[in-house]
Amino acid sequence: MGVAHGVRVFTPMMLAAAKADPSWRGHIVNTASMAGLLNAPNMGVYNVTKHAVVSLSETLYQDLSLVTDQVHAHVLCPYFVPTGIHRSERNRPEAFADAQSRPTKSQLIAQAMSDKAVTSGKVSAAEVVQFVFEAMAQQRFYIYSHPKSLGHVQTRLEDIMTPRNPSDPFAARPEIGARLRADLREA
Repeated sequence: MGVAHGVRVFTPMMLAAAKADPSWRGHIVNTASMAGLLNAPNMGVYNVTKHAVVSLSETLYQDLSLVTDQVHAHVLCPYFVPTGIHRSERNRPEAFADAQSRPTKSQLIAQAMSDKAVTSGKVSAAEVVQFVFEAMAQQRFYIYSHPKSLGHVQTRLEDIMTPRNPSDPFAARPEIGARLRADLREA
């Protein structure tokens, strides 16, 4: 709910600043993920939350355009950037450490896949920041760390428009899909 709370708190403040000063400009940049535009398997809860961030941001973009030209919304959809996000439990308060239930087999597999993908990312956080500033300067809503991954988004949209069943996310790398199926189907 961090993005929703941030929008709820900061948008009125930014609109008030814009109203008080016609030269004032502001940008709200919400961070989602490419998972907000795709639906990778074994990541249901994560995908849902990131789709929600994209949807909220798209709506905010439209809403702001109705009331001001001074405040703009953007959504950042990074792919695999080595930031340490795959180890977010490091930020969990100690008081809640015991409250976490034992991970399921699929959660452990997803964590291992995430660890590998994130740590092998080639685009740095500093580069992503530069992409954000460029997008704000250009008043471009969608911000991607890996524009080449948009081919997967296009395939998903074609699946929706055709309509056809969701495409195999492992079509280009079937060995990964075979390994994941085998790991998840083991007794």
